[in-house]
Amino acid sequence: MPSRFLPADFDASRPIAIIAGRAKYPLLMANTMKEKGIQTRIIAFEGETLPELFESFPKEHRIMAKVGQLGKTLKALQKLDAGYAVMAGQITPRRLFRGLHPDLKAIQILTSLKEKNADTIFGALADEIEGVGVRMIDARAFFDHDLAEEGLMTGGKLAAESGDIDHGVQIAKEMTRLDVGQGCVVCKGTVLAVEAFEGTDPMLKRAGTFHAQPSIFVKTVKPNQDYRFDVPVFGLRTLEVMEEASIRVAALEAGKVIILEKEAVLAEAKKKKIQIYGYPTPDE
Repeated sequence: MPSRFLPADFDASRPIAIIAGRAKYPLLMANTMKEKGIQTRIIAFEGETLPELFESFPKEHRIMAKVGQLGKTLKALQKLDAGYAVMAGQITPRRLFRGLHPDLKAIQILTSLKEKNADTIFGALADEIEGVGVRMIDARAFFDHDLAEEGLMTGGKLAAESGDIDHGVQIAKEMTRLDVGQGCVVCKGTVLAVEAFEGTDPMLKRAGTFHAQPSIFVKTVKPNQDYRFDVPVFGLRTLEVMEEASIRVAALEAGKVIILEKEAVLAEAKKKKIQIYGYPTPDE
């Protein structure tokens, strides 16, 4: 089995279609899948998916759509003969308000949702995909070795107090329960910023304006996290923003948060004197 996050009855003869958002997450997933000999297809989105990722697929294995063209996406999965699909990479948040091109199928779903957030929108999308016979798989698939591990992954002695990390985890978990976001920044019992619709990097920049030390960035998952979508990731870009904001500790939920390009991230974190710590899932 190429990944423990694949279904037990995974059929390797059927292609997996990556529904690819922005940044490097879908690129890294595609490269890993190809290395493991998995039949791979891609559905990309204009203005979001990296062009080099889309171009790396043969023409018969790729389809481009506009954000919001749900009907086209469903037809694309069938045209690509996908047995499975996986969502990787975010869509720019502002698209929900500006730059969305909803077709009739998308309009029907959006108007049926009382609350419009990642859970409701992507949950509805995942259900529609499975409704046409394509099985959604865990977005952690093929990143088994890139998940955060328990303990201080960058070595040395943890600079943050365990009580301060526990406070940050408590706040982050409460924010996920309220479906606000999946991260926060705390300092000595004070909440400096919580992640909302804008995403992680803008939150880190806001927290950095307080120049509070020692600040701790906490990343977590939602209660009953749907791992078909919206899996939290930590990568080189977030590390750069942490350095700019003078935030020196990142606490990531072990086994749940993906560290993209993990080896490179940990090496760069050591150079920048930023600690990356994996905390165990708290009792809930």
